[in-house]
Amino acid sequence: MAFTTAMPLEGMKVLMISDVYFPRVNGVSTSIASFRGALERLGHSVTLICPDYPVGQVDEPGVLRIPSRHVPGDPEDRMMRYGDLLALAPSLAGEAFDLIHVHTPFTAHYAGVALGRQLGLPVVATYHTLFEEYIHHYIRWLPRRWLRFAARRLSVHQCQQLDALVAPSRAMQQALTHYGVTTPITVIATGLALEAFCLPQDQRDFRAHYDLPQEARLLLYVGRAAFEKNIGFLIDMLSQVLVEHPTTWLIITGEGPAHDSLVKRAQEMGVSDAVLFLGYLDRNGPLQAAYRAADVFVFASRTETQGLVLLEAMAWARRWFPPP
Repeated sequence: MAFTTAMPLEGMKVLMISDVYFPRVNGVSTSIASFRGALERLGHSVTLICPDYPVGQVDEPGVLRIPSRHVPGDPEDRMMRYGDLLALAPSLAGEAFDLIHVHTPFTAHYAGVALGRQLGLPVVATYHTLFEEYIHHYIRWLPRRWLRFAARRLSVHQCQQLDALVAPSRAMQQALTHYGVTTPITVIATGLALEAFCLPQDQRDFRAHYDLPQEARLLLYVGRAAFEKNIGFLIDMLSQVLVEHPTTWLIITGEGPAHDSLVKRAQEMGVSDAVLFLGYLDRNGPLQAAYRAADVFVFASRTETQGLVLLEAMAWARRWFPPP
């Protein structure tokens, strides 16, 4: 079924499918939550199908959790079973959805396309991730050019199966067009709920809570501790900053597969006493307190398709520095 602008735009019923969602913290989860909230405020109905998680999961209305299993080599993510998703077709048919919106290119993509065919629904997807720029961090035994070629061809193959695409930035749209994708692409950036950036609910002083000197200059990074985020560059940079500004601290919030190597990098650079790894901070207070306490927001990733944390930093009117 082709997606056209003649479809009804009031009171639509949207079925979202994703391989990730909270409590898994990343940009895709944040984007899904943002768009779900915005669509529902406009009068639409959104149901999300996503994996269940063994720890930290919170029940939400309109979220259907699918039994999942561990992903080898990836402690953060879960894998839904393709057959379990297709088995939902009879019950989904009775819900009279208007379209399927896929958010990830794994099980969710293939099941979404198959369900769209079974239910006679258009399938759209948001292309959140520039895989060619980071897959080499996780498959190190193959040449980077091979991986880039494979990522591009797979992206084209998947995108051509869809009725429409959403890109979070013009740069992402241009990348897909350069790959050879001919499916219509619309740029829709993920927005922020500015009310979340009022004074934090947790009124504890951030510096005092973490025993940071009041006169210290705080450089803040927010995001996953992942190899593709280029956090090692920030640690290398800190060694030079400390020469002229010895009271500087680098605050790294977030968790991920690169954490241990980053701790080691800080030790090797001789700056471990000036780097504070905080893990994930709750977005209902502690994270806002970190933004508010920071002097400068720093971000070195070269793989972002939008970079939501940059918007968050600007919402707090913090100076920020991208990678050179």
